[in-house]
Amino acid sequence: MFALACGASWFLYLHRYTWNVIAPYLEQDYGLSKTELGGIYSFFTPTYGLGQIPSGILCDWIGPHFFLGLIIVVWSLLVPLYGVSGGRTGLVAVRLAFGAAQAGTYPALSNVTATWFPLKTRTIVQGWVATFFGRSGGAMSSILLGTILIGYFEMEWQWALVVMGVLGVVFGVVFLLLFRNSPEVDSRVNEAERALIAEGSPPPDPSAPPVLPLRTAVRNRSMLFFVIQQIMSAGADAVYVLFMGDYFLNAKGFEVTKAGLLISLPLWGGAIGGILGGYINDLMIQKTGSRRWGRSLVGFTGKFIACGLMFVAISQDDGVAAAWSLFAVKFFTDWSQPTVWGTCTDIGGRYSATVFGVINTSGSIGGLISPVLFGAILDWNTTQVVVDGITNSVTDYNPLFVTVAAMYMISAVCWFMVDCTESLESRLAPGGDLSDGSPDDPSGE
Repeated sequence: MFALACGASWFLYLHRYTWNVIAPYLEQDYGLSKTELGGIYSFFTPTYGLGQIPSGILCDWIGPHFFLGLIIVVWSLLVPLYGVSGGRTGLVAVRLAFGAAQAGTYPALSNVTATWFPLKTRTIVQGWVATFFGRSGGAMSSILLGTILIGYFEMEWQWALVVMGVLGVVFGVVFLLLFRNSPEVDSRVNEAERALIAEGSPPPDPSAPPVLPLRTAVRNRSMLFFVIQQIMSAGADAVYVLFMGDYFLNAKGFEVTKAGLLISLPLWGGAIGGILGGYINDLMIQKTGSRRWGRSLVGFTGKFIACGLMFVAISQDDGVAAAWSLFAVKFFTDWSQPTVWGTCTDIGGRYSATVFGVINTSGSIGGLISPVLFGAILDWNTTQVVVDGITNSVTDYNPLFVTVAAMYMISAVCWFMVDCTESLESRLAPGGDLSDGSPDDPSGE
């Protein structure tokens, strides 16, 4: 189950980050500006965002088995369609469909980690699933697509996308054959294993409704700041999927074979940071004796350090040094990713997929605004330079990186306002206080 969950997260980002490599080809083939590329990219976000909460509710209700397996197959079939889109309209249609297909993945995986893993190790597991395998899938995307398929094998980018899609379809079929919704319905799990998995988790409340009323989530103070931090964090992350290809191919002038490796470095930083963050989060909870402050301190520290390191990246003239600086930035910003998942399961309880859907929908707001904003910032800072009679475009990326740093700082501050012990499930229990979003026991214990 751990391997299948990790694989789903890996393929999600492997396919999503193909945009990094194909965007310069789209720009050249269709004569698109960076603002237009950002606009087309952002059409992923409305369907991705709108699909989060319904997907979370559906997964909490029927389980993730067939739902997650089928959407893996569907989005994998959509990947090659970028190569036959025919222009702006076709690209917009593919982005809309691709967003809808990927929308339910992380709400479903939140359900998986809450169902299949014991409470004391859940954040560590979430670090591996959500961050390491997700970010490493994104890192491998530019290596597999750019360095290996397009660079080494000299495939046309359109056929390289076909290979990427086929790999995803095969994994989706394997997932459908092997995954099960819970230990209780899996005949391969014995009673001792079921007891181990359930250790530390409160028993489900039979009186709680099967679906979380959204007004309960909306009226929670911690959820409000959790939403704001996710808008900033996910919005800032758009720079790594959207413009790293242009940054290293055009602004820094690397060939596609080497650029594929450099594009992947920030994602490897995020993958490694995510693993470490999961362990640090569980360690901080043990050392402080407070789940609330253990999570908030890890979230704040990661975003705060990432903000400072972004200015180190800005100061680097050498492209390789800039790539390693961005590796460090992503290392720290993503070490809070397991904390996001853990906070969703803490606040959501049995409704963790729904809560994750709300948070990912919030991130989609940032993901909707950022691509166009970032593209416009780059266009505003692009100048035409004539060298030996040839006109070249030169883009200054520093203003964009300063904007990303500011978004990290806002996210950091919000983490101090998030109290993961404000359980929505306990609020729905008899005697729960619905007036201001706080449970009867303010300690949450």
